[in-house]
Amino acid sequence: MVFRKLPGVSASGMGLRLSQKFMFLLFLSGLVTLCFGALFFLPDSVRLKRIFLSKTEIQPVTVGSGSENDVREHLKRPKDQVSYEATEVRLAGGKAQEDLNLSRSKTESASEKVTSSNHGANSDTFSYKKFRRCLFKPPLGRDNGRPVDPQTNERREKVREMMKFAWDNYKRYAWGKNELRPLTRNGHIGNMFGGLRGASIVDSLDTLYIMGLMDEYNDAKEWVKTSLDLNSNGEASLFEVNIRYVGGLLSAYYLTGEELFKNKAVELGEKLLPAFNTPTGIPRGVINLGSGTSWSWGWASAGSSILAEFGTLHLEFVHLTELSSNPVYTEKVMNIRKLLNKIEKPHGLYPNFLSPVSGNWVQHHVSIGGLGDSFYEYLIKSYLMSDKTDDDAKKMYYTALEAIEANLVQKSPGGLTYMAEWRGGILDHKMGHLACFSGGMIGIGADDGAPEKRQHYLDLAAEITHTCHESYTPTKLGPEAFRFDSGAEATATRLSDRYYILRPEVIESYMYMWRLTHDPKYREWGWEAVEALEQHCRVESGFSGIRDVYTTSVSHDNMQQSFFLSETLKYLYLLFSDDDLLSLEDWVFNTEAHPLKKHTENHLSFAP
Repeated sequence: MVFRKLPGVSASGMGLRLSQKFMFLLFLSGLVTLCFGALFFLPDSVRLKRIFLSKTEIQPVTVGSGSENDVREHLKRPKDQVSYEATEVRLAGGKAQEDLNLSRSKTESASEKVTSSNHGANSDTFSYKKFRRCLFKPPLGRDNGRPVDPQTNERREKVREMMKFAWDNYKRYAWGKNELRPLTRNGHIGNMFGGLRGASIVDSLDTLYIMGLMDEYNDAKEWVKTSLDLNSNGEASLFEVNIRYVGGLLSAYYLTGEELFKNKAVELGEKLLPAFNTPTGIPRGVINLGSGTSWSWGWASAGSSILAEFGTLHLEFVHLTELSSNPVYTEKVMNIRKLLNKIEKPHGLYPNFLSPVSGNWVQHHVSIGGLGDSFYEYLIKSYLMSDKTDDDAKKMYYTALEAIEANLVQKSPGGLTYMAEWRGGILDHKMGHLACFSGGMIGIGADDGAPEKRQHYLDLAAEITHTCHESYTPTKLGPEAFRFDSGAEATATRLSDRYYILRPEVIESYMYMWRLTHDPKYREWGWEAVEALEQHCRVESGFSGIRDVYTTSVSHDNMQQSFFLSETLKYLYLLFSDDDLLSLEDWVFNTEAHPLKKHTENHLSFAP
């Protein structure tokens, strides 16, 4: 007890005399008075006041409420009161302000983390405006790609007129159907698209747009908006629906920014996913778009999937992931790559038939033409589309090209370079029209090959393109396949190979080789094709394929293919346009000639 420390005070405190008690109380009261009096002469310190005053006597401090009334009340007060209260706030609110700052700091830190997290989640969300800013050149180029040379411009205008003629007749006689039958003046639906309609419309969207046929483009857009019904219930080719419909809708979106096209592409892409429900993840070739059931083509060996079909999904599916923020599309096509990298390849070659059940090759038939072609095309284009970051695609492409050169590339007695087919180790000296795309493919990949092989690849591309040009005789249109045996030099020796169905592959290589070399012969060869199409394929109500390219008394097949509008005429138009129209710096073309953007988001080169 405190009493024990006072002199003259007994421990009990009960034996004090009255005078002693009086003196003690007097001393104690004086001490208390002195202490409390001294308190009010000390500096104004909240910390000292807190020792003696109740917490309820300290008014809470509100900092930065920011209301309009608070501001008005503050302005009404006299300056001395404001100054005094400001001091009071600084002192009395010192600790409170420290606590508030700490709390705000924590809140802002948490907010930054949330914002950063949200940005990370949304950083993959596609921004159309950002995409346009990242282009090196405007999509339609300077002056819409119009060439300065009058003759070249005149030829370009002729191609534009051909497109308008083909479109007008399709619209008049086959609107909403998949393709036009120009001789009988009616529409064709076919069985490749699973009940989908308007293949020629979707395939033509980007061609009409880049040619400046805006009335026709707007008609096509309106049809997609009101009549493209994706809720079909038929048997569709996974490959054809992907390259024509998904590819056509994607390119229309990238060129125009119309959300309609993006939404339709993603909706249709989702309907294709059940085809991948196989033990290996290799999709089957046919899918019912309504039920999602899938199966292999009846003619495919042992229920196999086709290399050119499951290998021609990568470009479109990567874009579907980007636009939908759904990784499943990219995962599906990357799984295909993973399996192909794992299995053994005979002599480094990729056979055309693969079992979606076992993941093994079914037979060793290798072709750069039909059944195999666009698989190789999509390897190099995947690398280019990724802004040259997809090293896996690059390695697969150049390794495959080395195997192709070692096993398939041949030289004829007449000096023509061609791509033979390989059947279990035996060469078949036949080259299909479809394989003529390879001149352009090897050309666009030449610059990224090994330094010592770049010129070699460009030369090889030119040689193959030359061979395909030589097959275009005497009508200046080429057969479906041509041979190099029994004395034949790029000639169709079988009647069944002599037809021409308005295919684009030779003209495609002309376009690429022109852009890579600017050798004027490619434009001259393209003009030969224009004149031949006008002379032999143009009929009163559209364009038609012919049954025999070796006779000038042609017999027409009564079919204006949708790819004639999407590919053949587009490649011709680009051939006679300046290089900045759909510049190869910014775009890759899918195998149906639909331009898809490269992933060049790190560049900020063009602000539209």
